[in-house]
This record gives sequence, structure tokens and C-alpha cells, in this order.
Amino acid sequence: MADLQKYFEKFNASIRLGRFNEEKTLIEKRDIIRTKLNDRLPGIFEKYGEKCPKYYFRDQGSYELGTGIKPLNGDFDIDQGLYFEISKDDYVDPVVLKSRVYEALSGHTKEVRVRRPCVTVFYQQNSEKIYHVDIAIYSAGSQNASGLDYLAIGRENSDSSQRLWIESNPRLLADLLERKFAQTNERHQFRRIIRYLKRWKDFNFASEGYQAPRGIALTVAAYNWFQPHCSDPISQKYNDLEALKSLVESMLANFQYDYTSAAERLKVHLPVAPGNDLFEKMTTKQMKAFGECLMAFSEALLAAKNDVDPVTACEKLSKKVFGNDFPVPEKSQTAQRSGSAGIIGTHESA
Repeated sequence: MADLQKYFEKFNASIRLGRFNEEKTLIEKRDIIRTKLNDRLPGIFEKYGEKCPKYYFRDQGSYELGTGIKPLNGDFDIDQGLYFEISKDDYVDPVVLKSRVYEALSGHTKEVRVRRPCVTVFYQQNSEKIYHVDIAIYSAGSQNASGLDYLAIGRENSDSSQRLWIESNPRLLADLLERKFAQTNERHQFRRIIRYLKRWKDFNFASEGYQAPRGIALTVAAYNWFQPHCSDPISQKYNDLEALKSLVESMLANFQYDYTSAAERLKVHLPVAPGNDLFEKMTTKQMKAFGECLMAFSEALLAAKNDVDPVTACEKLSKKVFGNDFPVPEKSQTAQRSGSAGIIGTHESA
């Protein structure tokens, strides 16, 4: 069989969100929004006869976890937590706080929107969305009797039953993912595998609605079932193909019959509050399509593993699984059908 590790590592480098290009731009957008909120929030609250609560910001999501990828549609994103030092009982209707944030940011770009879990600022170029910043709004745990953080849920037109505070702890999730593997190289492979899953998702599913598995669902699936794989444990040469194949097989093995829907479903529960099933919004039809796509994913990985020719093995992965960003070598570059293409040891990329 062909050794494809160096092609996986090139693929990772290609799709990984660049710290000195894309991430730099996103950080600039984030900081501009923070400055805008600092400048305008006190006046907005005063307008309504309220004193602006103290607050602080935290990075969260794939940016904090280091698992972000370049999106196929060009719409880069960064997640921000905005923690108001208020009890959730001070604002029984959490949408009020979201509306204050929306008003402070309104007009900053052509489109600012209150969404169910956050307030989003969109950046456009030639009418195409190119960046967006999601601002999740919290009641800080230091001000709640429970000591817990709560996320503001609801839109401006939501029914009262859909305007609520839910317990949420993205910081603990980040800590759990960071501590999952003590060895640096294992942690690096873990992050690479999550990036591969995300690109598979982007290449194989429409981005709108709930047809596509959420990135956080794939991340937690990897948290649950990923196991590090080495082609040579002594030299610490890692085997991303084998690790990815094993994870996908574990995901398929964990589909179980659900009596409520009378169908096979994959359930992946968030390991921190609120502990919800991250696939719960998928319909039975969407879940069936997801399972079929996972099966095709598994078959393509197995075919690539069994192929003795690196060229045709990489072609299978490019055409069926990941898209054009997965490198396909020229035949002249692969004189040996199999052998020593694995190259990474302790210096491998994250």
C-alpha cells in the first residue's frame, strides 16, 4: 500500500486557517468590533435609562481550539464570547441584551443580524460575504447564584418561550479538548483529523440548513472516538489516513436504533453543559443521508489505503472525499509504488 502521510500533511497546510493571513484579518475585525462596543454600549444603555454593566470578551469556537479551516465558500468566521457581569435574573428576557449589542453595532457593516444563539456582523466584498464575526452573549457566572455562565438565546421576533438563558461552558469544552492528549504530536494529529472532517463536510454537504453535520458535532465525535495512529511508533511517524479511517468507522459503529424516530441515528452529546445531542436537529431523512455519506467516506479511505499507487490513491481522496485541495502527485514524482513517504516526527505541524 502507498504511504500517503506527506500528502495529508500538505493537505492540512493547505486548508488550515493561516495564522499570519486569514487569522490576522479576523483578529483585526474582532478588535474593531470590540472597540465599537466599548465606544457605543454605555450610550446605548443610557438611552434606555440603564447603566451599562461591566463586561469582558473571550475568544471561543474553532479559533480558540485551533481547528479552523479555510471555508470553501470564502466566508471566514471567528467566534466571540461577550460576558456581561449581570445575573440572568437582571434581564429575564435575554433578547434585550442582544438588542443592545445589535444597536451598538448597527451600521458598522451593511449587515448585522440578531440570530438565535448570537449577534453576527457580516463583512462583504462585491456583494459576497467574505468574513463574519459571531458574538455570543452571556450572563457571567460570577453574578449568578449557581456560579454558572448562561448563554442568551432568542431573536427579536421570538416567542417568549424561545427567549431563554441556557447554561453554557465553552471554556470547559476548550479545556477538555486541549487536555485530551498529553503528547504534543498526538494533540497535533487530533487537530489535523478534525480539520479533515470539516473539509469533508464542506465538500460533501450544502452549507444551508441542517443537512450538513455541524463542525462542533464532528469535533466532539473526534473527542469521543479518535485514537492516535503511528505507522512507526518508535520514530513517531504518524499515519493520518489510518487515524481518520478508524474514526469514521467508529462513528458508523455508533449509529443506534432510536425508538422515537424509528430509525438509526448517531447521537453525539456535548460533554459540557447543556449536554445536548449535537445532531438532534437533523431530520430522519438528513440523518440517513449523513450515514450514507459517512459510509462512502469510509469506503474511499479504505480504497486509498489499499491502493499501491500514490497517484491513484490521492486521486480517490481528491475526487470523492476532500476536493481539489488534496494534492495529487505527478506520476514522475512517485517512482516507487509504495515505501517511505512518511516524513514527520516530533516537528510535525499542528
